[in-house]
Amino acid sequence: MNRKIVAIGGGENGRQRFDGTFWPYETEMIDREIIALTGKDKPNFLLIAHSQMHENFEERYFVTMKRIYGEMFGCECRWLKKSELKTDFQKAIADVQWTDIIYEGGGDTKGMIELWRETGFDKVLCEAWQAGKVMCGVSAGANCWFRSCSSDSLKIQLDDDRAPMITVDCLNFIPAFFTPHCNVKSKYCNRLKHMKQSLKGSDLAGIAISNCAAIEIIDDQYRLITGMPADKKFKPYGMTAKWKCLRYVKEYLPNDGKYRKLAELFGEKRK
Repeated sequence: MNRKIVAIGGGENGRQRFDGTFWPYETEMIDREIIALTGKDKPNFLLIAHSQMHENFEERYFVTMKRIYGEMFGCECRWLKKSELKTDFQKAIADVQWTDIIYEGGGDTKGMIELWRETGFDKVLCEAWQAGKVMCGVSAGANCWFRSCSSDSLKIQLDDDRAPMITVDCLNFIPAFFTPHCNVKSKYCNRLKHMKQSLKGSDLAGIAISNCAAIEIIDDQYRLITGMPADKKFKPYGMTAKWKCLRYVKEYLPNDGKYRKLAELFGEKRK
């Protein structure tokens, strides 16, 4: 079976604001590709919003994703709660076996990974990936599939915008350092700068993906998928970076829809 990952850098999914209005829907092209990768017209969709801090936030996330994958695309949708990993692990296993798509949302990467390791769900996810299910998600749900990542988990856990970025060790399906939202920076959050610092002294390659973009990885090949931000203020992109002979070398990923060898991102020369 082909092993499939779609790691989304960010972008709005049409979620409802607290005032009743809706954010724009910017990730449609990526969602359509996720469905196409299953090879089914109406695949089964499983949301695991385990990076959310509270169950009511998980539920709001499911309402949004069910509106997209269920109502818009006709998928059968389920939601696996964080609490079920601790109280009904057999349901978690059954849900993963049932689904074609496993989607993790954005939020607290550090807490999410810790939960998966404590419960053994990390092993279940690895088996699902090996079985050919489409493993995907946005932000924290993109971070998780890589060896390590740049994360704002402390900001989320402490509810403090001044909290520093941290490196989180993740599932290591892909041996690279991942950075989502790389087009976004603020006084206390510069993700590309943090990636550069985190990679120093390491042979690890970094992959950075902007909002409204995703890296699709099928076995040993990859390609970039991009949509368009609602405000059209930037052009979505992806890039790779690595320290070589004391120099930090960056390169933008091709955006022509063609598949390329994943090894190219890790330092092998292109043929």
